[in-house]
Amino acid sequence: MTDNRPEDGRADLCDAVVRLGLYANVFLALLKTVTGIVGHSSGLLADGINSTSDVVYYIAVMVFMRLARKPPDEQHPYGHSQFETIGALMVGAFVLTTGVAIFWDSVNKGYDLYVHGAGAAEVRAFTLWAASATVALKLWLAARTRAIGRATGNPAVSALAADHVNDILAASAAGIGIIFARAGYAWVDTLAGAVVALFIFRTGFGILKDSSLELMDAVPGGKLDAGIREVLAGVRGVTAVEDIASHRFGPYYMVNATVCVDGGITVSEGDAIATAAERAVVEKFDFVKKIYIHYHPAGEACGPRRAGRRRV
Repeated sequence: MTDNRPEDGRADLCDAVVRLGLYANVFLALLKTVTGIVGHSSGLLADGINSTSDVVYYIAVMVFMRLARKPPDEQHPYGHSQFETIGALMVGAFVLTTGVAIFWDSVNKGYDLYVHGAGAAEVRAFTLWAASATVALKLWLAARTRAIGRATGNPAVSALAADHVNDILAASAAGIGIIFARAGYAWVDTLAGAVVALFIFRTGFGILKDSSLELMDAVPGGKLDAGIREVLAGVRGVTAVEDIASHRFGPYYMVNATVCVDGGITVSEGDAIATAAERAVVEKFDFVKKIYIHYHPAGEACGPRRAGRRRV
């Protein structure tokens, strides 16, 4: 078994980008909520409510990320990295709930506008500047957060990057609604609030789906399987790669592999081959945290098998 420690700067990068997003959302929540109320923009107000909810779950994500760094203990021998995935799951739940609430509110406002003509106050010009500022800031935040999410493999950070992209779409929809509302089509601004909600809902569902798959130990794609097989096949003493099983644990993968070796070697020689194989995989794939190698004597009963088959 070989253990690959996380890079020293991973925690600092994740903390920095989450704090940056938190401060930005505090600013945007105040800007869009106040501007939406004063400027009579339902779409911008809906986006402001979304940013307010962002502040809440950004704080929660920071807590989960700190919990994920707790060292392994007797009950959690692999550590606590899954807290990062739980944090991503929580982000998805918050986003989904916010989308449903905003959509329902937009439907009610649209109905009042259609039936009673209520809420037709003129949308002010400065609301468009707030929507434009949101798009510009979120474009930069999305690019930076996505890059760090990919570099660190942190699912919570990747979920926040997806939410930044969601905010770009939402702010753009709000801006379009403001333009049409100022042109005399007040109902378009209310419609924009509903469109914002749909963007939010879609993003939340996607985050929940990805996070749930990770918590359910979904098997990684065939690319990882093929890559590990190629590395193992190149290890001296390995005559064939019989089986590989891997699953994600936080930002890393745990791998179990069965290989074939010469049946006439000693146990010590077999152990040396297994150790060399473990080291080769970990050195090749930085995201493989631990790998366990089991070896069988080469022969008719030992050889490559299709996924899902197991020797009894």
